Amino acid sequence: MGKMLKITWEKSTIGSVKSQRATIRSLGLRKLNQTVIKEDTPQIRGMIDKVHHLVTVEEL
Repeated sequence: MGKMLKITWEKSTIGSVKSQRATIRSLGLRKLNQTVIKEDTPQIRGMIDKVHHLVTVEEL
């Protein structure tokens, strides 16, 4: 396993476009302030770039 990322959903998706809400869901985030641990892959980085204003990311 490579590097891991700790992704926390910080800001609500109310008023966001549908694709951003779908990206939050596909990252495994269901509730506000929830945190998930994901492997650092180009696909996950792309999702984070799309919703970078809604989440915070830490490298583990």
